[in-house]
Amino acid sequence: MTTPPISVRPSREEAEEAVRVMLRWAGEDPAREGLLDTPSRVVRSYEEFFEGYAVNPEELLQRTFSEVDDYDEIVLLRDIRLESHCEHHMVPIIGRAHVAYLPRKRVVGISKLARVVEAYSRRFQIQERLTSQIANTIDSVLEPYGTAVIIEAGHQCMTTRGVHRPGVSMVTSRMLGVFRDNSDTRRELLSMLNRPGMNDFSA
Repeated sequence: MTTPPISVRPSREEAEEAVRVMLRWAGEDPAREGLLDTPSRVVRSYEEFFEGYAVNPEELLQRTFSEVDDYDEIVLLRDIRLESHCEHHMVPIIGRAHVAYLPRKRVVGISKLARVVEAYSRRFQIQERLTSQIANTIDSVLEPYGTAVIIEAGHQCMTTRGVHRPGVSMVTSRMLGVFRDNSDTRRELLSMLNRPGMNDFSA
């Protein structure tokens, strides 16, 4: 999903007026003192929530490093904070992502993996597509032996409305290459995910 062309993208003023319409529809008075600045605040928030539309995730992975002394084991970045929005109800999806790949010859800075997660999550999403987008991009650009992405998240469209089931989380995964084809490699990854986090090793 890409950013709409500027020629058809609503102006900031139109976006703020849309917020006023929603406030009136909810039964509020947008002219009330406490709500006067709400439209501009909401629009500024949306700029942050959905800044991923302005980012090309593939470009984030272009700079790689080859001086790794023949490192050929799994690279895993665990517990990446994930904040997205459900495209069906426009409410938050909050969770964490685990991203792994088995390098072929080159590795990428770990911050870039987190930024790829952020670039795709800061868009309207469904979790299944988000999981696939992250994994497919890493696999396509880095061309590793395998890529794996696991996402665990809570959906406010389920916890604060509808069936009202707080505490429920959804888990999705996308396994590519050796993580899909080699059961031993997949088990090694899952074992790494089950180990205590670094915070648990504090003195």
